[in-house]
Amino acid sequence: MAAIMSNRLTQIATRTGDDGTTGLGDGSRVPKDHLRVAAMGEVDELNSNLGVLLAEPLPDDVRELLSVIQHELFNLGGELSIPGYELLKSEAVARLDEALAHYNASLPRLKEFILPAGTRSAAIAHVGRTVARRAERSVVALAASETVRAEPRQFLNRLSDLLFVLARVLNRANLDGLGGDDVYWKSERLARDAAADGADPAGS
Repeated sequence: MAAIMSNRLTQIATRTGDDGTTGLGDGSRVPKDHLRVAAMGEVDELNSNLGVLLAEPLPDDVRELLSVIQHELFNLGGELSIPGYELLKSEAVARLDEALAHYNASLPRLKEFILPAGTRSAAIAHVGRTVARRAERSVVALAASETVRAEPRQFLNRLSDLLFVLARVLNRANLDGLGGDDVYWKSERLARDAAADGADPAGS
């Protein structure tokens, strides 16, 4: 196993995938459109998205949390690359649950849907949320045909929720002078309620 991984790290352009297959961590080869490869790719994209978010100004505690999550996602990708392998621990899921409860407790209760918008960091977090959901769907699809532990699916599910909450936190962080509040969907009900209160439904 170590020899296989070492070869991958030192020899980037192997040309072994020219036939439309790719190698898994156990040395076996599968088509590049295999469900396992798709799930690995979604997790890799999610981790890369968090890398973009980490390039933004962030509160120190959020930065530290996202850095830990990046390592856990790498563990998740490693587990997916080797059928039957266990690398992501249940403690990683529990850590997300704790972070979700911690950050959500500081936010006002939502009464309306919000748009994936606001500050740049919040918008990137929203993109990460959607990629996490896509990765979760890929893992569920893989689990329908192969044995996959519950932890990968649970981790991606919690991470999507956490990124939604962090987007709201980042909209309020005001690190770039643009923070303040969520960007609310202006529904017909909201417009009616605002009109009844004598407020401007456009928010101007």
